[in-house]
Amino acid sequence: MRILLLTPGTGHFFCGSCLRDNALARALHRLGHDVSLVPLYLPHFLEGDRDAFADTTVHMGGINMYLQQKSRIARHLPRFVHDWLDRPSLLRWASKRGNMTEAQDLGAMTVSMLRGELGHQRAEALRLAQWIRSIDPPDVVVLSNIMLTGVVHVLRDAVPAKFVATLQGEQPFLDALGDEHRPLAWDILRERTKELDAFMPVSATYGRLMRERLELDDEKIHVVHNGIDLEGHEVEPTPLGERRPRTIGYLARMCTDKGLHTLVDAFIELRRRPATRDVKLCAMGVCLREDEAYVDALRARLDSAGLRGDVLFERNVDRSRKLDVLRGLSVLSVPATYGESFGLYLLEAMASGVPVVQPRHGAFEEVLSETGGGILCEPDDADSLATAIESMLADESRAQSIADTGRDAVRERFTQDAMARGFLAACERALFAAGS
Repeated sequence: MRILLLTPGTGHFFCGSCLRDNALARALHRLGHDVSLVPLYLPHFLEGDRDAFADTTVHMGGINMYLQQKSRIARHLPRFVHDWLDRPSLLRWASKRGNMTEAQDLGAMTVSMLRGELGHQRAEALRLAQWIRSIDPPDVVVLSNIMLTGVVHVLRDAVPAKFVATLQGEQPFLDALGDEHRPLAWDILRERTKELDAFMPVSATYGRLMRERLELDDEKIHVVHNGIDLEGHEVEPTPLGERRPRTIGYLARMCTDKGLHTLVDAFIELRRRPATRDVKLCAMGVCLREDEAYVDALRARLDSAGLRGDVLFERNVDRSRKLDVLRGLSVLSVPATYGESFGLYLLEAMASGVPVVQPRHGAFEEVLSETGGGILCEPDDADSLATAIESMLADESRAQSIADTGRDAVRERFTQDAMARGFLAACERALFAAGS
């Protein structure tokens, strides 16, 4: 198959969805398929040389999309001006200076983009369609997430391909749009998704949620669990009992939604308990401009508890550093405050022989049931989280058994190759049954 994978970029920071889509592209290529990973809005920011199949041209560039939302004049600028504004270097610079992620600030623009050819960014959608007409026609066009559905109508006129969408984490963003734009966005999506041929949620839990919210046909939903690149995970992990100092890890964006504050509170509580007075905390992940005040407040809280020197904050670490840190952890937790669609960081921790502790909501129960790599605690409850982590640290034999089970499950069933095979099987079931 010739597969076109449309994936929004971030410009300057690592994103789980981008890493997942790139891993899928690499695995599909290894299986003999012709794959193109196409950046939308901003350039991709990926780990090392793992972007070999990504196009360097950014389509529907973020600056043009924003200006066309705000100004009628910008919608009629000459083509060369649009091309100049789509330069990757300029987009990367802009991505570091603007607020690109907060839903409450992007409501009107999100609604307009979902309207596609009827929205303010109509010209950008048509330019994307014109470009797709100029290349070898794809058999399948994959939307990285459902919020790209606005372009499908014009793309269907450009190529006779099948259109599928991954479902991965859209619901929290859409629900945060605010009272004015939230219901409208969901209503538009319910109508626009009728043009898609299949949906591939990254977990059964999230698939059920989005089926209900979008009123999707059951026959079009095909779960494809996430998988990761195991390069760097080949070395046998050091036994948990030999990892010193005992360190609790965190690997996600440093923001309220991911629950870093809950983990900090749990860490402070653990340091009060006799059996865990020696533990350290290492938080790795993206810290955007809009996250800095939040992280500063956490540092102040740690200072007040006299524990600032026992906590390490590492921003936007590269793959090599990430793997080094993971290999030294005793346990990992990302106590997200909302129902995650999956949690790619869980697979990364398990692949490094690290057991996890997660809140009992979203897809976490499904992921831990499928892998056996961790235990659950109550959501948004620092005491419950502290007690669960303490139980893991107190019984090294049990923790090692959980870690080994999780690592074996990831190596057997949650690799990028397993994800690609699941994707291809879903394509066959959804798109090519009965000669469709």
